[in-house]
Amino acid sequence: MSTQMKSLALMGAVAAALGAVSTTSVSAQEMEKCYGVSLAGENGCAAGPGTTCAGTSTIDYQGNAWTLVPAGTCADIELPDGRHGEAEASLEADGYNGLNRDLPEGLSDDVLAGYRDLDMMMDG
Repeated sequence: MSTQMKSLALMGAVAAALGAVSTTSVSAQEMEKCYGVSLAGENGCAAGPGTTCAGTSTIDYQGNAWTLVPAGTCADIELPDGRHGEAEASLEADGYNGLNRDLPEGLSDDVLAGYRDLDMMMDG
């Protein structure tokens, strides 16, 4: 899938999520960090290891990179292969720092232990 198609798919998903939210102005809505939905180079600042700041993620839908989305819409953003994002509050409530998927190579086991393992969730 080309970068342009991925961008269009993500924008369509975000637009659909915005449409599902009340008619309150987007600028007046509360926003939340949504992990695993950013395209490469389009993440927010302070993403996890493998990034240094905004726009430095290297992998589409990188599990430790986030994008601000309207509160309550993160889990509804549909991604390729049936994947979804996860809100920072949900991850932190369970003691995680991101999603263990689509991560840069070379991260230590200690770092990986801080990410929610989605394969284990599917098996259980």
